[in-house]
Amino acid sequence: MKKWTAWLLVLTMVVMAACSTEQPGTSSEQETKDGDFKIGLSISTLNNPFFVALKDGAEEEAAELDATLTVADAQNDAAKQVSDVEDMIQKGMDLILINPTDSEAVGAAVQSANDAGIPVITVDRNAESGEVVAHVASDNVAGGKLAGEYMVELVGEGGKVVELEGIPGASATRDRGQGFNEAIDGKLDVVAKQSANFDRAQGLTVMENILQDNKDIVAVFAHNDEMALGAVQALSSAGLSDVKVIGFDATDDAVKAVEDGTMAATVAQKPAEIGKLGVEAAVKHLKGETVEENIPVDLELIN
Repeated sequence: MKKWTAWLLVLTMVVMAACSTEQPGTSSEQETKDGDFKIGLSISTLNNPFFVALKDGAEEEAAELDATLTVADAQNDAAKQVSDVEDMIQKGMDLILINPTDSEAVGAAVQSANDAGIPVITVDRNAESGEVVAHVASDNVAGGKLAGEYMVELVGEGGKVVELEGIPGASATRDRGQGFNEAIDGKLDVVAKQSANFDRAQGLTVMENILQDNKDIVAVFAHNDEMALGAVQALSSAGLSDVKVIGFDATDDAVKAVEDGTMAATVAQKPAEIGKLGVEAAVKHLKGETVEENIPVDLELIN
C-alpha cells in the first residue's frame, strides 16, 4: 500500500513539473491584450490647435482601449516626418497613424512601413503613394463647397475675393481649394490666391501683402482657421473689418471670432473625433477585425 502511495506521489510531481515548463503565451487560446498594442502617431505639427485636438483625441482613445500611443511632431517638415516614421519602425510599432505634412512626400515613409510589414492608417490628410489600411478624415472637398456656397450667399455674385491656401502638396489644401472654387465658379472673382502654409503669422503677412493692391475685396476664404485669424488681424489694421472671412476647422479661437462677429463663418471639422477614430480603427485592425477603407467624419458650417 505504501509503495502505491509513493508511486502516486511521484506521478503527481512529474505531471506538475511538466505543466510548469509551458511558456507564457504558448497556449493557442491566449489572445493579445489591447495593452500590448504599440501605436505610433506621426503628426504634421503641434503648433496648431487643430492638430493638438487631434492628438488629444487619439491619446484619450488609446487610454480607453489600453493601447500604448507614441506621438512624434513633424513640425511641418516633410523630411523630419519621414525620419520620425523610420524611428517608429525601428522601435517596433504594431501600427503607425500618419497625419501627413505633405501628401506626396509622405509616400516614402508609408512605403518604409509597408516594407517592414507595419500597417499604416492616415488621418485628416491622405498619402498619395504606399499602401494604407484606412483613411480617417472629413470630406474636404465638401467642406470647401460649404464655404464657397455660404460666401456667395453672404456677398452676392460678382464680388472680388481672396483665397489663402494651405501647405502646397497637402491633400487638405488641394481638396478644400477644389470644393471652394467649384462652388464660386462664375459667381465670384478670385483676385489673389496665395499659400500661407496653414499658419496664423503667415496668414497675417500674406494678407497684408495682398491688400496693398486689392483693397476692394469683399471676402476671404482661408483653408484653415489659423490663416483666417491672421487675415482678420490684417484686415482690421487696414480698416477693412467689413470684409467677410471664412475659415476651416472650427478651432476654439475661430468659433469665438464667429461669435464676436470678426469672422463670418468656419467649417467645423472634429479633430478630436478624427484622432479617436484613427486609434479605434488601429486597434480593430490589429485585433483582426474588418476596418472600412474610408472612415468619414461629419462637417458643419458654424456661422
